[in-house]
Amino acid sequence: MAAEPVWSVDPRTGKPREQVAVEATAEEVDRAVRSAHATREALADRVARAAFLRTAADLLDGAGEQIAEAADAETALGPVRLGGELARTTAQLRAFADVVEEGSFLDVRIDLPDPGATPPRPDLRRWKIPLGVVAVYAASNFPLAFSVPGGDTASALAAGCPVVVKAHPDHPATSELCASLLRRAAVKAGLPEDVVVLVHGFDAGVELVRHPLVSAAGFTGSIRGGRALFDAAAARPVPIPFHGELGSLNPVVITPAAAGERAEEIGGGLAGSMTLGAGQFCTKPGFVLAPRGEDGDRFLAALTAAVSETEPSVMLDHRMRDAFVAGVAERAALTGVRSAVTPGAGGEHTVSAGVLHVDADRLAGGAHPLLLEECFGPVTVVARYASREEVSAVLGLLPGNLTATLHIATEAAGDPDAASLLAELTPLAGRVLVNGWPTGVAVAPAQHHGGPYPATTSTSTSVGATAIERWLRPVTYQSTPDHLLPPELRDGNPLDVPRR
Repeated sequence: MAAEPVWSVDPRTGKPREQVAVEATAEEVDRAVRSAHATREALADRVARAAFLRTAADLLDGAGEQIAEAADAETALGPVRLGGELARTTAQLRAFADVVEEGSFLDVRIDLPDPGATPPRPDLRRWKIPLGVVAVYAASNFPLAFSVPGGDTASALAAGCPVVVKAHPDHPATSELCASLLRRAAVKAGLPEDVVVLVHGFDAGVELVRHPLVSAAGFTGSIRGGRALFDAAAARPVPIPFHGELGSLNPVVITPAAAGERAEEIGGGLAGSMTLGAGQFCTKPGFVLAPRGEDGDRFLAALTAAVSETEPSVMLDHRMRDAFVAGVAERAALTGVRSAVTPGAGGEHTVSAGVLHVDADRLAGGAHPLLLEECFGPVTVVARYASREEVSAVLGLLPGNLTATLHIATEAAGDPDAASLLAELTPLAGRVLVNGWPTGVAVAPAQHHGGPYPATTSTSTSVGATAIERWLRPVTYQSTPDHLLPPELRDGNPLDVPRR
């Protein structure tokens, strides 16, 4: 059977632009993984790894105009957004180069022998080593920062793991361009180009997670797709770690004191956050608990006015557009649900942002669980509560999330609910914000981009310096002669790495 072609499609028209590649067969996936696996020894050189990551960042920056043009043609995200995403992507690569050079990610721990301890302690030297080939599944909504040159790839390469990327079908031409630049950077840094290999196709993605030489996987996408791959990774004869980011509602709680203090400001801020990028950010605030009463009315009026002024937008592909239109229609048809601004189809190829609202006591009583599920696109659900008890009852029904946001009075002493609500939100998410908005994820050592299931399938982060930990495992050497130890563990610390 002939291999299926891979087409680049214009989401603004739904028409194919060009054939970019063909879907990889099982044999081609096998060759891709084996060729990546063969580069592990070369990638063990930390100096070469750091140089590779910086060279990759330089080449991507140098091709920035070409990359933005290709990505915009396939995603309709716009040159401004894509320029910012490219800057984030290359900064991330350079940050991981610094992490590799600094060396604390190796987590070196040395316990010298102590015959007088109970029991006697031998010489123990522990560090972390790369797992092996990592399968990376590119995201639809971030064609750069969470795709071929994105955080999963950068952190895996920084750990010393070769990468095989399964391109997302929404931006195959962008994926090919970025992969070619990464491979060119590898050669310039003295590494084999196959430290990064790209494959296309749904079946190729399934073959990849099952391949015996793949040691771990990183995924960003839907709950349904991610869970299927997670189950496949667990069902292997030798199960592997699967770090999946699957879906998130990202709840927001507005206290009565906050609404009384700045209802209009919060409404406008929410509108900007939930419509950013056509509501296709993984951290979009999709569910809001707001008080009933005059102050809550002012918040809802400000939110409604701001969302009403939002122009129709193009989603990443027509399948997502159709799912959004059907999803908001199903939610709007539920008993007691009202449309402050009606979301749905904005035209043949666009969608209109909207706001649905409902009384929180309906949800607290167990009705309409659909409203507590993510709807990908520019819509948010506002649940109006009459009491603190209703807030707790609804929060108790929420699944795990990437983020949770609390808006309180700016004077802490004037908001009696602040401390207790922060404590309730903390178990629900990996990042908890106060008086801010969750869209926009800073790449920093203290960042955590993950959360309880179904937000992610592990406790790790996919953003920030500690993302590298996903692709490492600890090994301890006991009573090993100094000359046989890795240089990082030898007496005298010849490579000057941080050690405990």
